[in-house]
Amino acid sequence: MKLAIPDADVLWTALAPERKHEMEVTVGPGDLDDLNHVNNTVYLAWCEGVARAHALRLGMGTDALIALGAVPVARQHVINYHRPAVLGDRIRIRTAITVSAGVRSIRAYTLDRATQDGSDGERLAECQTEWVWVDPGNGRPKRTPREVLEAFGF
Repeated sequence: MKLAIPDADVLWTALAPERKHEMEVTVGPGDLDDLNHVNNTVYLAWCEGVARAHALRLGMGTDALIALGAVPVARQHVINYHRPAVLGDRIRIRTAITVSAGVRSIRAYTLDRATQDGSDGERLAECQTEWVWVDPGNGRPKRTPREVLEAFGF
């Protein structure tokens, strides 16, 4: 499946600060598979980690979302892998919510090899997650709360 992500780098530059977040990780021994490169499940964990950090930065962690009566649950993850990452690599992970409408939000991610000078390194992977907002009490779909939309710049 081909990702429906517009040019991620152009999108990143155009978005307001509250719509995006980035962090760096360093590949450790526990991130590697039997081929000595980062296991595919680790990329997904990194994506979830940067999404969580983004939400926390804006005061929209799990407790806050439960209090608002709606939490996001992943409906679909799509990852395109371009190049392997290996032990010791520094990885820059960027994320942005690209769409939020009704009960659905789309979050895009890019994972690049970080460079010493901070310039763009090799693109390692791109990911897109479709999140569906649900009522934490009954699991039924629920519109994204207005407070969440405002916090994330929609």
